[in-house]
Amino acid sequence: MNLSLITAIKFRKGRRKSGMVSLISIISTLSIAIGIAALIIGLSAMNGFERELHNRVLSVVPHGQLYLDSGNLENWRHVQQELTENKNIVSAVPFVSFTGLIENGSKLGAVEVQGLDPEQEQQISALPNYVLNHKWQEFKADNQQVIIGSGLAKSLAVKEGAWVSLLIPVSASGSTQLKPPKRVRLQVIGILDLSGSLSNNVALLPLVDAQKLLNIGDSVTGIMINVNDVYRANQIIGQAALSLDDTLSFNSWENSFGFMYRDIQMIRQIMYLAMIVVIGVACFNIVSTLVIAVKDKQRDIAILKTLGATNRLIKHIFIWYGVISGLIGSLIGVILGVILSWQLSNIMGFFESLMGHKILNSNIYFIDFLPSEIHFFDVAIVFITAMLLSLIASYYPAKRACKIEPARILNSF
Repeated sequence: MNLSLITAIKFRKGRRKSGMVSLISIISTLSIAIGIAALIIGLSAMNGFERELHNRVLSVVPHGQLYLDSGNLENWRHVQQELTENKNIVSAVPFVSFTGLIENGSKLGAVEVQGLDPEQEQQISALPNYVLNHKWQEFKADNQQVIIGSGLAKSLAVKEGAWVSLLIPVSASGSTQLKPPKRVRLQVIGILDLSGSLSNNVALLPLVDAQKLLNIGDSVTGIMINVNDVYRANQIIGQAALSLDDTLSFNSWENSFGFMYRDIQMIRQIMYLAMIVVIGVACFNIVSTLVIAVKDKQRDIAILKTLGATNRLIKHIFIWYGVISGLIGSLIGVILGVILSWQLSNIMGFFESLMGHKILNSNIYFIDFLPSEIHFFDVAIVFITAMLLSLIASYYPAKRACKIEPARILNSF
């Protein structure tokens, strides 16, 4: 093995009769490097999206909700007690939810209002961390306060400390006559910035204030639930709902945001498939490189055979020749891919500043930046795959080198 490896290195460094071998060798090496770098960057981006989905979305959005199909939940404290006894449920807190309009001068925006308990929310959720300037500590009941999303604040031209009007629809029970909406003046105590579509149409009120605005007494819309295994939320919440004394409907984050997780996993699988195709095409350039190298080195092969080299040794020499090409390309690709993935968010931010707009639209995507997270397991899989394909691609030219007849080659010179 040492002799075949040393000879392969000498063959690569030796002077070639044709510059075509060098050109094709460089092209095949660069093809492998670019393919590997592109795949590492793509996989790192998918890892980044999955991280942001877990850390940004699922740390803010409740994993599930329990509610009545019609009306409000009166005995929510009893339900809350039952839920907290479930070992798979981390937290269960009440909430009030309704749709309204926020008005600032001549500008109007639809909003999904959530009534939350500020103290409990700070203990169980990462939501307070995304309120700018640490304003969550000032978010109290009975102070005419509201926290609105950054997207909504931008569209309404609202800043912290400004006063806005919240318009709440009033149901006209037993009458076909439309009633004017209830209008309430509120001060924007903070801006919720989730860097994506989640903060485009949301407003937060203290739970007590929301109950008073809707005149529902102590009742709530439902119970928000967080579980210990977020990817089994649907199953855990469903089982918990069946075990309750009351008949309640439920949903989970999978109903609202599950498509994001499924899309990420699907794209990851497509990336792995593309990895085999792209690296395979790049690695099989080694075939043409080695075929030309065998033609270029046929006199050297003939001399080696005359000196007693076996077909096994010749085959190993050219297998090493191809593997070294694959190794160089793979190492360059891994280094390039890891560096670019490490700085991917900054690089995209630089291009966004040059173009003057965001590549990911916050009105569409749940984040407005391109995240990246390097998993060295993915890097190892890509590297090993490239090396295996390089080894496979080297076999045919190496086999062909064994068929060279020394007498015929040496007589022609």
